[in-house]
Amino acid sequence: MNSNRRDFLKKTSIAGAGMAMLPNFLQASNFTNAFNFNQQKYMGDFIAPKLETVRCAFIGVGARGSGHSTRTATIEGTEVVAICDLYEDLATKSANKCKEIGKGERHQNIALYHSDKKAWKKMLKKEKPDAVFISTPWADHATMAIEAMKSGAHAFVEVPIALTIEEMWKIVDTSEKTQKHCMMMENVNYGREELLYLNMCRKGVIGELLHGEAAYIHELRFQMNEVERGTGSWRTYEYENRDGNLYPTHGLGPVAQYMNLGRGDDNFERIVSMSSPARGRNLYAKKNFPADHKWNQLDFKGGDMNTSIIKSTIGRTVMVQWDETSPRPYSRHNLIQGTKGTLTGFPTRIALEGGVEDITKNHHQWAQGEALDAIYEKYEHPMYKRLGEISKKQGGHGGMDFMMSYRIIECLRKGQPLDQNVYEGCFWSAVGPLSEQSVMQHGSSVEFPDFTRGQWKNTKPLNIVS
Repeated sequence: MNSNRRDFLKKTSIAGAGMAMLPNFLQASNFTNAFNFNQQKYMGDFIAPKLETVRCAFIGVGARGSGHSTRTATIEGTEVVAICDLYEDLATKSANKCKEIGKGERHQNIALYHSDKKAWKKMLKKEKPDAVFISTPWADHATMAIEAMKSGAHAFVEVPIALTIEEMWKIVDTSEKTQKHCMMMENVNYGREELLYLNMCRKGVIGELLHGEAAYIHELRFQMNEVERGTGSWRTYEYENRDGNLYPTHGLGPVAQYMNLGRGDDNFERIVSMSSPARGRNLYAKKNFPADHKWNQLDFKGGDMNTSIIKSTIGRTVMVQWDETSPRPYSRHNLIQGTKGTLTGFPTRIALEGGVEDITKNHHQWAQGEALDAIYEKYEHPMYKRLGEISKKQGGHGGMDFMMSYRIIECLRKGQPLDQNVYEGCFWSAVGPLSEQSVMQHGSSVEFPDFTRGQWKNTKPLNIVS
């Protein structure tokens, strides 16, 4: 978050440029076997030994991590044993909230680690938690997840799971070697609309799936006001030299699971990516900060809007867009199109060939608003029926955050596969560096690495969990 951070970003950008100029067989996306030194156990449907009580530790309890710690503390069968943050006040605040939730019975002996950039390593070594939740700047995700698994813990990482293809391979190899889960915490997969559409896709309501659209369009320039501390203090530097889709997983995760990408039916194959001119961040800095402010010393080169197209192994397409700069309403698109109809979001709308029963006459009209009550009644995801009300009460993006935390703990305690495996986290996050490579090559097609080494063909589709 200082000159060292800027130097790091510049070096990674230069390295990316160098990779783009390498012959095709040496490009990062083709490192399919570069880190495959040993054949290790595949983690696609992995079930870890049951844990009666899940001893949880948290690294980073700022904007995201504080919510993860307090929501996890409300779940039966958890024990918050340690909290780590650079800032003592944040660590103490989260610990006090967890203790209050525990009501004198649970979460009362929380070890605090802070004020030291290496404190998280000390925490892993001394506390030996069962599960570690990582909510730190993007550049730290891979290193912390790998060390957590090596220490004997399952790792749960905020999005994206890592920044480079090399880091993703190391995460995969470490997970396979240690037999520990590493799940990227894509909370949007637990949204009510996303779960509804997943259930409808599994039931064949819109026929054969052909095309999806996913996005993260969220104007976040205000984060630049967090100059010395907070998300903007480190995230702003990501936009300086990186040009691509830096935050693809919120929109892509649900669409990928509708299509079973990386799970038996199909997989990611290629991506092409292009960016608009970079204007918004430079204009915002000039308008809102003094001329000599450090934000005005940066030349934001990342395009305001990035549009990427993914081609799957069997020929399906997914459009993925990213824009955190332009003045427009929030959207994730969340569109899935099939041979019998289309489901989309923002707002929730459904069109089916022949019309939606008792709602529309044909597919030229959207069924939306209160008219969809009958659709929810018929196709509501059974997990949402079970957990929807308590999730809304516990909160976190309308309840999706709590449902995700609940499912993580439930799977660890009952001995079930996680809803998102390590390979999915890498496939979805890989759009970041691969899109940068494509943009640098003027929209050239770039191949996805196969993090499963061919095992995706044998991986079961995500079940409709009841």
